[in-house]
Amino acid sequence: MKKTLLISEIFPPIHGGSGRWFWELYSRLPKEQYFIAAGLSDGHSEYDKQHDLNVTRLPLSSPAWGIKSLTGLSFYWKNFLKIRSLVKKNCIHQIHCGRCLPEGVFGYLMKKLYNIPYLCYIHGEDVEAASSSRELSYIVKKVLDNASRLITNSKNSQRILINHWKVNPDKTVVLNPGMDSKRFIPARYNLETRKKLGWDNRSVVLTVGRLQKRKGQDMLIQALLRIKKDIPDILYAIIGGGEEKEHLQTLVEKLNLKENVQFCSEISDEEMIQCYQQCTLFALPNRTIGKDIEGFGMVLAEAQSCGRPVLAGDSGGTVETMIIGETGYIVDCTSSEILAKKIIALLKEPDLLSAMGQKARKHAEETLDWDVHTQKAIKIFNSISQ
Repeated sequence: MKKTLLISEIFPPIHGGSGRWFWELYSRLPKEQYFIAAGLSDGHSEYDKQHDLNVTRLPLSSPAWGIKSLTGLSFYWKNFLKIRSLVKKNCIHQIHCGRCLPEGVFGYLMKKLYNIPYLCYIHGEDVEAASSSRELSYIVKKVLDNASRLITNSKNSQRILINHWKVNPDKTVVLNPGMDSKRFIPARYNLETRKKLGWDNRSVVLTVGRLQKRKGQDMLIQALLRIKKDIPDILYAIIGGGEEKEHLQTLVEKLNLKENVQFCSEISDEEMIQCYQQCTLFALPNRTIGKDIEGFGMVLAEAQSCGRPVLAGDSGGTVETMIIGETGYIVDCTSSEILAKKIIALLKEPDLLSAMGQKARKHAEETLDWDVHTQKAIKIFNSISQ
């Protein structure tokens, strides 16, 4: 029986799209065959006790991912020894790397020293960010060239590998992130639930995700000035935490929109699903910031599974999450005016939103469910030979 080790700094209870992707995927695979080396995080001991995955926690966070500094060298050396020990102890035949940096470096070393094949997951923004550094570009190129497979989260990320990094197209394969359609389910409009959420019977646009510039929450906040003129009761609900929180809160105060914006950084999974179910429209107003792009947009899949129509920016891989014009729309989210006009047009067509929501649920069940993606993943893993 061949055994596999996944290495990923980002893993629950850390919040993050890639961490959730790996948890959802590998929790559906045979436990006796798959082992996980995950990063340290607050509450990880209690979290691991509640689940039956074979998880070993390692200090996979570092301020330096290059190899020119003592900090970087020390980080890679110490973790390499621990990973090598895991590989030997569990007779690992294949390694899966959560990203090129830093996880891919360990895959590369195990390949060169012990001839253990590895694959690497590519999220888009990770390799784009590395391309701005000559040192990191050199390391990433080595990792990409020596991997047996490169799994990209979207066709857009695949194009980045082929066009910018000159990767052999035959080595790449697209495996979109997904969602659990048995968990993310539609629900009828419920005023009592909406009151608990602080929404009452208002028109609610929802965004779920880290508070980062590329996510575009700031553009939708600015768009509210225009939206309010046509839809006075509009409420923009923002779920998530991150480095942009203070800036966004300041922007809301500056524009006098405190009555139209709701921030929520701490929320249970059950409450988050209720937000998906009860919102009027889900929006991910993402845009490209320098080299930072939205690789796919798992929240768009979750929203559609809950029967919600979606709206997203025309940057990165978000276009691959929906059927444009049927379950959602793509717009230029670098313009608050364009964003506002589209949201107003949609909110004024409740019958259209209802029809889109029904199609969104069907689309999510048939193409975005984790069970569908898991079968694809198994075929990819089995195609890698020693």
